[in-house]
Amino acid sequence: MGSKVLRRVNEQGPVQGRAQAPVKPDDSVPPELARARAWILTDGKAGDENQCIGIAEALGLAYETRRIPDGRPLTWMAPWGPIDPRDAPGRAGGLLQGPLPHLLIASGRRAVPYLRAVRRASDEKTFTAFLKDPRTGHDTADFIWVPDYDDLRGPNVFTTLTAPHPVSRARLDAARTTPDPRLARLPWPRIAVLIGGDSRHLRYRKADMQRLVRDLTKLAEGGCSLMLTVSRRTPPDLRKALENLVKDKGGFFWDGSGENPYVGMLAIADHIVVTSDSANMVGEAASTGVPLLLFDLPRTYIRHRRMFAGLAMAGALKPFIGRLEALRYAPIDATPEIAAALAEGYQRHRARLAGEITAVPRPAEPTSARRGPF
Repeated sequence: MGSKVLRRVNEQGPVQGRAQAPVKPDDSVPPELARARAWILTDGKAGDENQCIGIAEALGLAYETRRIPDGRPLTWMAPWGPIDPRDAPGRAGGLLQGPLPHLLIASGRRAVPYLRAVRRASDEKTFTAFLKDPRTGHDTADFIWVPDYDDLRGPNVFTTLTAPHPVSRARLDAARTTPDPRLARLPWPRIAVLIGGDSRHLRYRKADMQRLVRDLTKLAEGGCSLMLTVSRRTPPDLRKALENLVKDKGGFFWDGSGENPYVGMLAIADHIVVTSDSANMVGEAASTGVPLLLFDLPRTYIRHRRMFAGLAMAGALKPFIGRLEALRYAPIDATPEIAAALAEGYQRHRARLAGEITAVPRPAEPTSARRGPF
């Protein structure tokens, strides 16, 4: 499913090209960075965009979202090819129109050429950050984050066990203070059930769907209140079976109507069942500090299994076999740590630029000179 948090917090997502109001940053965020002009650049995949938004919100940035439209020529060559000439930096009506940002946070294969274009057009003044392996080397951006299980390393590469995301402590606390009335009425214990779906790595077999429904039925018949949400990728047969389970045994199934309950479900859950097809969902769930029960699917991406093993070693996760498990651990959320590392890199970058400007004074320009992108 990828990370669905942003879509669930705001079904419309950020508005293309419109600045998003900043979230109050951590006290450690430099004021200069909090005032920076920032862009988030992706092809619109929820998982990629949400990771970028998680970092931007942790830094308290007011950001613009730039999404690479479907069907753009030359994107099939990404991450190595050029961008569509219509999207050239500064070109009116193009994706990179307007003053270039001080900070660009990007993710996704198709975003790599656009990041390179911004970096080149700004004479490397824009601080570029890329989330996940760009596949073009560690020097593609000024700052790169990858999960521990990825192989990319370098002086500017930062790694953590879990991915960044927007399920912040503040959001969870707010959802606990004012719980969703559709969920608050459910009796204890409440079990959040996060269902993914088919991906390029795996497919849900009939046997997998039957096993999942059977094991969830055991929880429901044992007195647990199930709070279920599915993905656009969830197989229709599985979705229908889960809807019928809630109809027969009680609980909550989000059918897409009304306000998205995702963060609210995580906030008040006593346990969380999550499918192994989405490392992002597992990472978001780990930020709650409640026991994680992983429904394992055959052919789960091997690198994701390394992350799951790390969470198991931390005492956060056990396999889901139709019963609850007693697990205790401190909430695991790498987002503030990643944001702090990015902020440190940004400060070094700006200090270097300031030093260069001081060391090499620019010649005076005529008043009619054309202003650059900054």
